[in-house]
Amino acid sequence: MRKNSVLTWAAALVLLLSSCRKDISVSSTTGTVPRAATATNFKVMGYLTSWAGNVSQVQFGNLTHVTYAFLIPTSSGGYQPVDNPSKLSSMVSSAHASGVKALISVGGGGGGGGFAGIVASPANITNFVNNMLAFCNQYGLDGVDIDWEYPSTGTQATNFQTMLTQLSTALHNSGRILSIAVIGLGGDYVLSGVFNVVDIVMVMAYDDNNFQHSTYELATQCMAYWLGRGCPASKAILGVPFYGHDSSQDPNSDAAEVNYNTILSKGASPSLDVYSTFGYNGLLTMKSKTSYAMSVGGGIGIWELSGDATGASSLLSAIKSVVNAGGAVNTNAPTGTTVTFRGNNGLYVSSENGTKAMTCTRTVAQGWESFLVVDAGHGKVALQAMSKYVSSEDGQQAITCNRTAYSTWEVFDWITAADGNVTLRSTNGLFVSSDNGAKSMTCTRTAAQGWEEFGINQ
Repeated sequence: MRKNSVLTWAAALVLLLSSCRKDISVSSTTGTVPRAATATNFKVMGYLTSWAGNVSQVQFGNLTHVTYAFLIPTSSGGYQPVDNPSKLSSMVSSAHASGVKALISVGGGGGGGGFAGIVASPANITNFVNNMLAFCNQYGLDGVDIDWEYPSTGTQATNFQTMLTQLSTALHNSGRILSIAVIGLGGDYVLSGVFNVVDIVMVMAYDDNNFQHSTYELATQCMAYWLGRGCPASKAILGVPFYGHDSSQDPNSDAAEVNYNTILSKGASPSLDVYSTFGYNGLLTMKSKTSYAMSVGGGIGIWELSGDATGASSLLSAIKSVVNAGGAVNTNAPTGTTVTFRGNNGLYVSSENGTKAMTCTRTVAQGWESFLVVDAGHGKVALQAMSKYVSSEDGQQAITCNRTAYSTWEVFDWITAADGNVTLRSTNGLFVSSDNGAKSMTCTRTAAQGWEEFGINQ
């Protein structure tokens, strides 16, 4: 989550980078992906803010939980008057009419300063718990979401767990639930005992930088981090953004963060993740993230609902379509067949038999230039030649074909261009390029043009 307009990106980046970045994910070597969640128990939680969006525009039928942001706590355990209380009441009644649980989010980026005083005093913790119960009773809420960005480690982290434990007991005794929002990586302030008392852990896998800030790769890293910390899969929900970052703007300014629907209105494709200076999540990435979340976690959390588009471009509708399909996503690729890739220089892509970086320099396609298209799950494909898989190398060096199995770096989106050619997008959000055959192939392009397009079986 973010404060009532914008999270301080630089602060979030420091916390995100406090954990070492690796090529980690839960993946399979076949197209059949086991599911941790099913369509009946997968959570889809959307945040509705007091300052943006209308209750009448919320697709309650595509949600399981809706959370109102924010209620601002005070250091004594009280809270400031909630903004737009009539909107909150309307949200709750509309949610309940659709069988959706309604929660209140307390804190937020820039709004959680009061928590430091609350956790420092047992009396303040008790006061806070009592006030949360009273607030829930007043508005008919089904639970509380705590978003403290962020406690310090040590005593404050221990006291934070104490507060959550007492709040959890009180909420559970009244038939309610407790959720917390956590940083994507490096959340040492969350002690392991927290996982026993909360019902939902909302993993904020976004705001990683000021451009492509929420890649599929980041999603796998963040979920792997929290699952590795001991968070039960059923409680871990993957946070996704309904907004993008404009890299031409100061990252700490409101102008740097732009709703998905606004980016589309400027001419962006709903299927891609980059338009001009904007980095966002389009339909393909959102579907893949949902499929991935169903395989390793318990849900999807959306910040925030007013950023969505309508009709066929709706991200929430795309999420729900994958849930309804049990996590299945169409690759739109000729999986199970062997193909050749011809660059716009008229030459063929070669695996180089895995002995060196791949090139696009062959005049004739033979064994090294033939690739089996494998369904890798989550709407993605892997490419196999001479029994080895192609790797993007995460864009850090020229691509290779030397992996014995595929994981995050070895799977791609198969995207058909307007002219019928194909582009390959890695989980880092970047495209494979032939580099016109002038040097080894790379996976470093933010957008696909001539060198990033390939003819199939030409």
